[in-house]
Amino acid sequence: MTDIVERLEGIVGHGHVWAGGDVPEDYTHDEALTAPPVRPLAVAVPGSTAEVSAILRVCSELLVPVVARGSGTGLSGGCLPRPDGIVIAFDRMDQILEIDTANHVAVVQPGVSLAQLDEALAPYGLVYPVSPGENSASLGGNVGTNAGGMRAVRYGVTRHHVLGLEVVLPGGEVLRTGGRFAKSSTGYDLTQLLIGSEGTLALVTEVTVKLDPRPAHSATVLAPFATLAEVGAAVPPVAGSGLGPVILEYLDAVTMGGITQSAGIELGIDADIRERALAYLVVVLESDHLERLDEDVQRLGELLEERGALDVFVLPPHAGVELIHARERAFFVAKAAGADDIVDAVVPRASIPEFLEVVAALAQQQGALVTGCGHVGDGNVHVSVFQPDRVRRKQLVHDIFVAAGKLGGAVSGEHGIGTEKRSYFLELEDPVKLALMRRIKAAFDPLGILAPEHVLDAAPERPDRS
Repeated sequence: MTDIVERLEGIVGHGHVWAGGDVPEDYTHDEALTAPPVRPLAVAVPGSTAEVSAILRVCSELLVPVVARGSGTGLSGGCLPRPDGIVIAFDRMDQILEIDTANHVAVVQPGVSLAQLDEALAPYGLVYPVSPGENSASLGGNVGTNAGGMRAVRYGVTRHHVLGLEVVLPGGEVLRTGGRFAKSSTGYDLTQLLIGSEGTLALVTEVTVKLDPRPAHSATVLAPFATLAEVGAAVPPVAGSGLGPVILEYLDAVTMGGITQSAGIELGIDADIRERALAYLVVVLESDHLERLDEDVQRLGELLEERGALDVFVLPPHAGVELIHARERAFFVAKAAGADDIVDAVVPRASIPEFLEVVAALAQQQGALVTGCGHVGDGNVHVSVFQPDRVRRKQLVHDIFVAAGKLGGAVSGEHGIGTEKRSYFLELEDPVKLALMRRIKAAFDPLGILAPEHVLDAAPERPDRS
C-alpha cells in the first residue's frame, strides 16, 4: 500500500490522498440500503484530466482496482469500493468550463452538481432539465447511471442531453466523443455507449450537455384517486393530450402521507377525500405564457375529473414547489422510517397498475410492507421494501424484477446496477446480451481494473507480470 499511496501523492499532491484508516467514512459507501461500507486502500482526488490519466496508468501497472465516485448519492452501490482498490473522487473537478449560449450547451467537469449548474444557468434563461431527485448529485454520476427523474416524461433522461464526453481509458489514454452538435452518423456512437456504463469502461472527465430554454411559468396539479388502477387509466390520456406535462408522478397514500408529514406540508385536502384516496397523481405543466398555462390547467382538470379523480387541486406556487421537493426526498423519508431496500424497476407505463398489483401480492407472500411512488409517465416505479429478514427480502426483490420482466420491463429504470442489483441482472438478463457486454468490457478494460464486480462478473484472471 505504501508504494501506491506514494505514487498517488506524487500525482495529485500530499493533501489529496487518504489511505487506510484515514479514509473518510463518506467514501466507503453510497446511499444503497443493502451495501455495507467498504474501506478502500486509498482515495485519490485528482484536479485535472492529466492527473486522472496518470492515476489510471499507475493502477494498470500495479493491477489495482479503481472505482469512480461523484457525490455518492446513488442507490445501487455504484461507487462502492473494494478493500484492495482505490477510489478516484471527483470533488476537485467541479468547474463549469463554459456556458455556450449560441449553441445552447454547457461544458462541465464531472464533479459539478446539478444545483451548481442550475444556479449558473438561471441568469441566461436556460436550464439543464434532467432532474433525478437529488440536486447534490454530480453530472459525472448522472452520466454513469444515465439518470432520469421526474422530468423524463417530457425531457428524457441523461443520454438525451449529453452531446459529448471526455473520458480516460483504463490505460490512461484520453478520448473525446461527440461534440457541440445534435446528430452525427460518423461511426459507432461511443458517447451513448459510455452513458450508463457506471464507470466500468472509462472515467468521465468532462461532459458537454444540451440546454433548454427555462420556462417562465409552471403549475402543479394534484389529483387524488380511489384506486391505483384509476391513476394508471388516467395517464395515457394525459400523456396524449398535447399538454406536454413536465412531471407525471404517482404516489400511494402511505408515501404521500409520509412525505407531507416529514416536510410539514399542508395541502388543504379534505379529510373525506384523504380517507377515500389510495393513490395520487401529481402533474406539473410549464409555459412561457401565463394565459396559455391557465387554459392548459383548466383542460387538465377536466380530463382528470372525466377519468375519475375524487377532486382536482391546483396548488399555490409555494405549495407546488414544496410538494415536488418532498417527493424528491421520498427515499430519505422511507429510509428514516426503516425501509430495508429501495427497488427501482421499469415497465411500460400502461402496465404500472398490473405491476403494482403483482408487487402487492408478492409482498404479502413474504410478509413485507411495500410502499411506492414513481414516474408514472415513463413507467419507472420505486418501491420501498420493509422486510428485515434478508432471505425473504431478497426473494421478494427477485420476484419483483421477474414480474417487471414479464411485463416487458427491466431491472432498473434509472438507479443502475452497481453491486447491489448485479446478481439479479446476471440471472434475469438475456445471456446473449450479457456475453456481448462482457466483450465490450474486455475491449475497453482488458485488465479488468475499472469497477470490477460492478454490473457484470468479477474481473477475469489477470496476467502474471512478475
